[in-house]
Amino acid sequence: MESKKEFLECERWWTLAFLMYVGGFFGGYTYSVRGGIFCNAQTANFVLLAMSLGSGDWAQAKYLCIPITAYFLGAVVSEEAAGRIKKFHLIRWDTLLILIEMLVVLILGFIPDSAPFQISQIAVNFICSMQYNTFRQADGIPMATTFCTNHIRQTGVFFTKGIRHRDWNHIKRMGFHAGMLALFVAGGITSTIACHQFSGRGVWFALIPLMITFLDLLYADLKTEKDQIDRIPKGH
Repeated sequence: MESKKEFLECERWWTLAFLMYVGGFFGGYTYSVRGGIFCNAQTANFVLLAMSLGSGDWAQAKYLCIPITAYFLGAVVSEEAAGRIKKFHLIRWDTLLILIEMLVVLILGFIPDSAPFQISQIAVNFICSMQYNTFRQADGIPMATTFCTNHIRQTGVFFTKGIRHRDWNHIKRMGFHAGMLALFVAGGITSTIACHQFSGRGVWFALIPLMITFLDLLYADLKTEKDQIDRIPKGH
């Protein structure tokens, strides 16, 4: 890994760790009380789209284009907003995104349980896409915070390399990815318990890690990294 001085606060492992927890929380939330589906990524929707097209279910195919489009637009908006926000020299896009996520989560908790699930699902699709596109590395390690596939692969890769080469650095990298997986699971567990107890309002528990992350990034923007507002995070 590179020296810690190389990284902005939005690239530090603890920032990504909180967001990994939030990613697991969102998965548990949409599956538990918002339609029994996962909105963090789109692979399943593309599979369902292909199956719908193959079976001639045009109505389902057209519907599936909605969450896929929401995820697409999340990437577009986050990519465009990052450059525009930078011009104001106030806070980084990464910080503003966490604030946006908090506002969306707050609104989601007020949506009645009787409302169509698609409202919450599309909102989570959108913010997960922005989070995935914005936070790409933790201390120089490429990663995603809204799904686990790459972390499982990396855990296996570095486990094998660590055993083969007897290299402690590989074992540490394996532990890093395994830890992120554990945090994702912890987020899902918390979400499931909260939603079973408080139904849709259980999503508000995600505000705790988001608030901690927001305050940390805001302090960095206004104080410790004020002179680095224009600096582009690694991986972008």
